[in-house]
Amino acid sequence: MKKIVVIYLFVMIYVFLPVRSLFAQEHIEVGIDEKLGAYLPMDEIFVTSDGDSVKLSQVIDKPTLLALVYYECPGLCAPLLTELSWVVGKIDLKAGEDYQVVSLSFDHHETPEIANKWKTDYFKGMKNPIPEKAWTFLTGDSVTIKKLTDIAGFYFKPDEKEFVHAGTLISISPEGKISRYVFGTQFNPFDLKMALLEAKAGKTSPTISKILEFCFSYDPGGRKYTLNVTRIIGSIMLVGVGIFFGVLTLKKKKKN
Repeated sequence: MKKIVVIYLFVMIYVFLPVRSLFAQEHIEVGIDEKLGAYLPMDEIFVTSDGDSVKLSQVIDKPTLLALVYYECPGLCAPLLTELSWVVGKIDLKAGEDYQVVSLSFDHHETPEIANKWKTDYFKGMKNPIPEKAWTFLTGDSVTIKKLTDIAGFYFKPDEKEFVHAGTLISISPEGKISRYVFGTQFNPFDLKMALLEAKAGKTSPTISKILEFCFSYDPGGRKYTLNVTRIIGSIMLVGVGIFFGVLTLKKKKKN
């Protein structure tokens, strides 16, 4: 019996230590640290593409898809916003009534004029147009932007005249609560609809990436993710030993 307990404890330590380190809060220089349940600074003031100064609470008053980008980005932001301009017309919800979209430039050098130029371009390219009021393009000063991006767990850094950053959409509740992160530059309309419905209900949903990171490990040499067989087998062993130990304990109690 003692040997079984020792084995059980060993497997628990082996399996759960990686899990603990996986979810541990570490400083991220560039990337995204999911801040589910955190509230955006709704009283902070930003500037719209029309040059109007508004509080964030005036802009986010219904379930919102927030895109943190910079408008003159030569890389990631352009395909992200192009995809977004396509997919919003496919979401089975009414833009401007059931939900809205907000783009915020994290480059404090960008002006409302730049935001207006890109807003015009994206609206012109829409195959299924949404009301203009349903998508707001914002700019802001460096202090206000940093406050918001830090709360959202969105970390970026300048690289000469560009920025190194990740790509994501963040679903926000009408109260400013972060509900879900949708990563990448290609989006499924159903996924975005679900993210908006969860934001409306005030729910928070961790992305599947947290689970996938447990099952997969990154291979720097091959530059790809590989199935972490050892960790998965360890998890199965943990469950199996736990069940076996539980059965033995019950049998012992019955004999007594």
